[in-house]
Amino acid sequence: MIPRPRLLRHLSGSYELTSGAIVSGPAELAGAVLAALPGLDLRPGDAGAIDLRLDPDLGPEAYQLVVGSRGVEITAGGRAGAFYAGQTLHQLLPDGSYRFSPGASWSVPGVRVEDGPRYSWRGLHVDVARHFFPKREILRLIDLMAVHKLNRLHLHLVDDQGWRVESRAYPLLHEVASHRPRTASNYYHEPESYDDLPHGGYYTLDDLAEMAAYARAREVVIVPEIDVPGHASAILAAYPSLGPTGEPFEVLDRWGISPAILSPLPPTVEFLTTIFDELIGALGETPYFHIGGDEVVLDHWAASPEIDAYRESLGMSSMGPLHAWFLRRLADVLAERGSRAVVWDEAFVSGELRHDTVVMPWRGMEVGRRAAAAGHDVVATPVFPLYFDYAEAASPDEPMAIGDTITVADVAAFVPAPDGWPDEERSRIIGAQAQLWTERIPDARTLDYRTWPRACALAEVTWSGSSGADFTERLEAHLGRLDALGVEYRPSDGPRPWQRRRPHRPGVIPVAAVMERLDHSTHDAESTRPSV
Repeated sequence: MIPRPRLLRHLSGSYELTSGAIVSGPAELAGAVLAALPGLDLRPGDAGAIDLRLDPDLGPEAYQLVVGSRGVEITAGGRAGAFYAGQTLHQLLPDGSYRFSPGASWSVPGVRVEDGPRYSWRGLHVDVARHFFPKREILRLIDLMAVHKLNRLHLHLVDDQGWRVESRAYPLLHEVASHRPRTASNYYHEPESYDDLPHGGYYTLDDLAEMAAYARAREVVIVPEIDVPGHASAILAAYPSLGPTGEPFEVLDRWGISPAILSPLPPTVEFLTTIFDELIGALGETPYFHIGGDEVVLDHWAASPEIDAYRESLGMSSMGPLHAWFLRRLADVLAERGSRAVVWDEAFVSGELRHDTVVMPWRGMEVGRRAAAAGHDVVATPVFPLYFDYAEAASPDEPMAIGDTITVADVAAFVPAPDGWPDEERSRIIGAQAQLWTERIPDARTLDYRTWPRACALAEVTWSGSSGADFTERLEAHLGRLDALGVEYRPSDGPRPWQRRRPHRPGVIPVAAVMERLDHSTHDAESTRPSV
C-alpha cells in the first residue's frame, strides 16, 4: 500500500466484494466510502457488505478497517477517516478495480488496519499562471491526489505571465491579463527565443465553485494563491493604476523576475479585498488563502514619493517592513473572512507577520525552522527535494527541465521535521508540499510525467511521517494502479521514447548549486527563485 498504514496485520480468510454491494452506517460516512470507490457500484443501505461506525475519539482523518469472511467493518473518526478507509480498501483489491468494470466482483484479503496521518497538510502546488491547465485536468489531478491521501491543492492563479480566474468586479483581469501572444522557449541562460503561439485561459467563478465542491467530496482543500505584491505584470497590464507609477505593463512572455509590483496604498488593499471576496464566494469555505510575498523587487516603491511618505507615516524605516505590513494587512482582511493567510518565506524574513500566518520555506528548512521558532505553522516546501519541475536524471533523455536532479528516492528520504529540532519547533511543521512550477511543463502529459511517481513518495512521507524500508518494492507494485488509472508517469528506468520531447540539458542548474546559492540568501527578502 501507498501510503503505508500505521498498522497492517494479515488475518485468515477473505471476503468476496461484489458489484452492487451494500454500504451501511451513518449517511455521511457511507457517502465518503462510496466517493472513495466510484467504480465498484456500491450502494447505501441498512445492512450490507461494508459496515460503518463513527468514533470521533480516533481523530477526524483516522480509521480502523477489518476485513473478514463476513464482510468489511470500518470505524472512522469522521468523514475524512471513512474516505481514507475506502481508499485503503480499494488498494486491497486487484489493479483492475481501478478500471471501469461493471458487474465485477473482487476478493478482499483478511486484514486489520489501524491508521491516521502524521501531518495534516499533504499538498501539491500547481502553477497554472505560467501554463494554464483546463478544469478537466484539475479535476483529474484531484482524483489522483485522493487515491494517495493527499489533501491540499495549492493553485498558483496569477503571475507575471497570466491571470487565471474570472473577476466580475474587474473584468479586464480575465479579458486582458489571462493571455499572452507568445511564450519563451529558450533554455536557461541562453539567448531568448519564442514559440510565437498565443497562450491563455482562465477559470470562471462557476468553474472554481465546481472544482472546490469536487475537491471537498474527495477530502481535498483548494488553496488559492493570488501572489502579491510582486509578480504583478499581468495585473498591471489590465489595471496599471494599481502600480506605484501608473506605467503600462504587458503580460510577460518570458521567465524570470519582473520589477512589476503593486502599490501598497489603500486602493490596492481595496482591490484585493474585492478579489478575495469573489474567490471565497466561489470556493465556499476557504480555510487557507495564499498571498505570495516572494521575489519582490522594491525599487518602484522606493522611487515613489507617495509611497515613501506613506511608509514614513507608518513609522517604518525602510521598504522591507512595509512589505511585511502590506501582507499583514491582507492577512487581517482574510481573517475577517475566516481564512488563514499563507506566504512564501521571503514574507517572513521581511518583517513581522500575523501570528497565525502559515509560512512556506522554499529556500530551505533553516528559514523554515526560524519561522517555526517564531511561532508560525510551517509547510515544508524546499527546492530540494520538493520542486518537481526539476529533472529526475541528469540526462538528455529527460524532457526539458529547469535543472537536475531530484529523484523518487530523494523525495522518499525527506524528513519534514528532523529529530534534532526542539519539540516545539517540530510541532510547528504541519506538513509538506511539492511544487510544480510550469515554465517547462506546457501540457497535461508533461504534468503527469513530472508529478508521478514522485508524488507517491510525497504521499508516503506526509501520511506516514517517513518512507518505509520496503517503499521501492511497494512502489513498483503500485505502478499497476497508476497504469489502470491512465497516468503517464515516469518509469523507474527512464522515459519512454514519446516522453522525451525536447531534450533536457544536464547541468544547467544542478540542485547542489541551487542549494549553495539559497544557503547564502535566506536572510535576503529579495533573493530569487531559480525557476527562471
